[in-house]
Amino acid sequence: MTHLVQKTLLSTLFCLSFTLILFAQSTDSGFIYGDLLPDAPELAKRGAYSVGVQTISLLHKNQLNVLKHKDGVTPTYDRPLTVEVWYPALIPAQKKEIEVYQEVMGNFNDPKRPLKPFTFKGRCLRKAVPKTEGAPYPLVILSHGYTGSRYLMTYLAENLASKGYVVAAIDHTESTFRDAAPFHSTLYHRPLDQLFVLDEMDRLSQKGSGSFLAGLVDAKNTGLIGYSMGGYGALNATGAGFSKNAFQLFKSMSGGCEALAERLAGSAAYAKTQDERIKAVVALAPWGMNSGAWDSTGLAGLTRPTFFIAGSEDDISKYEKGIKAIYDGARNANRYLLTYQNARHNVAPNPAPPEASAEGLAIDEYLRYADSVWDQRRINNINQHFVTAFLGIHLKKQDLGEYLQLKEKAVDGIWKGFKPRTSIGLELRHADAN
Repeated sequence: MTHLVQKTLLSTLFCLSFTLILFAQSTDSGFIYGDLLPDAPELAKRGAYSVGVQTISLLHKNQLNVLKHKDGVTPTYDRPLTVEVWYPALIPAQKKEIEVYQEVMGNFNDPKRPLKPFTFKGRCLRKAVPKTEGAPYPLVILSHGYTGSRYLMTYLAENLASKGYVVAAIDHTESTFRDAAPFHSTLYHRPLDQLFVLDEMDRLSQKGSGSFLAGLVDAKNTGLIGYSMGGYGALNATGAGFSKNAFQLFKSMSGGCEALAERLAGSAAYAKTQDERIKAVVALAPWGMNSGAWDSTGLAGLTRPTFFIAGSEDDISKYEKGIKAIYDGARNANRYLLTYQNARHNVAPNPAPPEASAEGLAIDEYLRYADSVWDQRRINNINQHFVTAFLGIHLKKQDLGEYLQLKEKAVDGIWKGFKPRTSIGLELRHADAN
């Protein structure tokens, strides 16, 4: 081999290696769900904490199996729940704060939308050592829609954990992409799952539990965040007892099962389930009002501070007769309603993964995440900003009220925390408890 050929070969190999290094660096530094766009509002930025993540498996024993109701009898079963937990952590210098989440698109047992695995990155480290300095941290419970998964809002979970919260996101059994079952299971179990996870996070935070959560969680200082059916559950878990209409709907769907009676407004059994550990609620596009889940009596039971988030053109939960009607009817709660003008239902999820744009794939895989008017990354940043302010006030006693004391329509003035000309398309209503 001549000297010239050797020199050319070495030069080529060097260029190829350099290109691969640059590609790897650009891939590692690429946009990850929850990262800031240039027009992100102030409080969307991550906090001072590094973030760890772990998965825990829970078992809610002796629950009514409403899917198996027959001939007037509802059997019981042990209901499994998988929960993803993000928390302030210690990240070794040699470790990257990166996680690769394993997710699927499609719906269980739907031949038109078969399950297809995909992955996406997050900014946290699997099984990182918890940061005990500053603990215990307030608890935030995240509850997805139907169908969904515990990974649907990682942009928000990681962001809150970086600000000193422990965030527990639930895979609601029989309501996820992987195991979707008839809807009445979700109607019944959703608030019960949320309250059970609160109990378990409290238990695991106790000294001697043997869990990495021991001493880490202040469960007496909890925020509950729910999207769509998660919002439906969150409202019922915190005072909005269901209506007789909701009971009849559930009974007709379940073949005569009357289990939902225990969650009705005015029920003594329901009153006993109210949990004062929950201090604040965020309801993103909550489903139910449009189907008569609540009446004025039920909505009057909402007394905790509540932050509603909605799209003005929501075609699933509806706006005027849905989310806004809940906001208007919750007269005993200090409440907010953030509205994305012209957005539909997807005001909560991560952006659509690239795989959802594949040729020949059902458009529903893309529309499960995306909005056709708003940039989903932009929605994510705005949600991070307002949820940070709202939970900071009610769970951390932070002086962030100025970020919520705004003109109702963003076009009427620059909103606190937003760069000039960037709050367009937003409205924020506020009403105090009567």
